[in-house]
Amino acid sequence: EERGIKGAANDTLIRVAINEAWVKEDFDTFNRLELQIYEGRVLVSGRVPDQALADKAIQSAWSPKGVREVINEIEISEGGGIKDFANDTLINARLDADLLFDGDVDSINYSTRAIGGTVYLLGVAQDRAELDRVFRIARDIPNVKRVISHVIMIDDPRRIASPGGASDSSKPAASR
Repeated sequence: EERGIKGAANDTLIRVAINEAWVKEDFDTFNRLELQIYEGRVLVSGRVPDQALADKAIQSAWSPKGVREVINEIEISEGGGIKDFANDTLINARLDADLLFDGDVDSINYSTRAIGGTVYLLGVAQDRAELDRVFRIARDIPNVKRVISHVIMIDDPRRIASPGGASDSSKPAASR
């Protein structure tokens, strides 16, 4: 895994802090939103009924130490029903399995989530060919409507790695 053990642990601490803030603010928001976190980059997706809830959720996502970027993919709507939930669950399971068993993809470097048939990708790609392969795999899954990528390349300057390969997400990006 490109982010290393320290990076994964930092991302877990960020997840816990954001979830804690969401539960304190509004348990319904916690249930409606999804978090994907990789190297201090936080992707928030899901559906909430109004802009005020979305704004509060994003504000909370910025609060934990180590957050370097927050990507807002929240939709303002009531959300789907049981059919959407079932389709998304199947998409998630199939995508995770297909990436895991593809010998040309380092699947551990990707976080994926399907919401309403939209697949959100976050992580680090080894090269353009790998990312293109991930796109093709995601698009070929039944009921996928679109694929939105927030994946960066392994040599992207936003990835400043500390010794051991872990991202040093304890400092704001501007001070690196």
